[in-house]
Amino acid sequence: MADDSKTNNSGAIGSYTAVGDSFTEGVGDPGPDGAFVGWADRLAVQLADRRAEHDFRYANLAVRGRLLDQIVAEQVPRAKELAPDLVTFCAGGNDILRPGSDPDDVAERLEAAVAELTSSVGTVLICTGFDTRDVPVLRHLRGKIATYTAHVRSIADRQDCPVLDLWSLRSVQDRRAWSSDRLHLSPEGHTLVALRAAQVLGLPVCADPEQVWEPEPVRAPGEVRRDNIHWAREHLVPWIGRRLRGESSGDHVEPKRPDLLPL
Repeated sequence: MADDSKTNNSGAIGSYTAVGDSFTEGVGDPGPDGAFVGWADRLAVQLADRRAEHDFRYANLAVRGRLLDQIVAEQVPRAKELAPDLVTFCAGGNDILRPGSDPDDVAERLEAAVAELTSSVGTVLICTGFDTRDVPVLRHLRGKIATYTAHVRSIADRQDCPVLDLWSLRSVQDRRAWSSDRLHLSPEGHTLVALRAAQVLGLPVCADPEQVWEPEPVRAPGEVRRDNIHWAREHLVPWIGRRLRGESSGDHVEPKRPDLLPL
């Protein structure tokens, strides 16, 4: 595992704000009350466990469907206002998936926002894209995602930021790390990402994020075909339609935690 950490004083993190889109909001990881949990909430718990009771504050400002410019306009100013010790800034994925998008341009706008944040908050952790090699349809965008990922790592070096390298996290390439829509992580996938983020921040973790999955039973070709047809009808076709129409799926979704809250 590459050392992507820029800090090992994790106990000094007394406040954390997460900004981003559905990935950071936690879509695919429903909690008992129906609200999404997700990797950022799970990371917040790990950080809070290292502090005295009620001595940690957390805000998750992420909203599903948001593009980079929307995140910069809506969430970054609030994150600067809160001035936490840690901000996780994962954005640009929805932009990259849009037809005709330019990963070089998206990365340039991302770096400007990262530079703005680093002047106002403590540590800013940024995220690469996932390797979509084995994901239907998205595998054809692998080159664009890889280009953006290379940019993110370069931005991290220039801005002296830790980087959550999702591209190299092989454990999330298992289909069980993804929800039924194959576009968002499952609870298990979010847990693996939270563990990896904790490692990057220098926290001890209770499990290996690169854990090896148990072998799955071999499925009959007919079952696989039926699953793929169902997925295409229920998730792929609507997703392609939204991309072609230039729509986002979260225009009217409010942040799940608008203010820093004690854990």
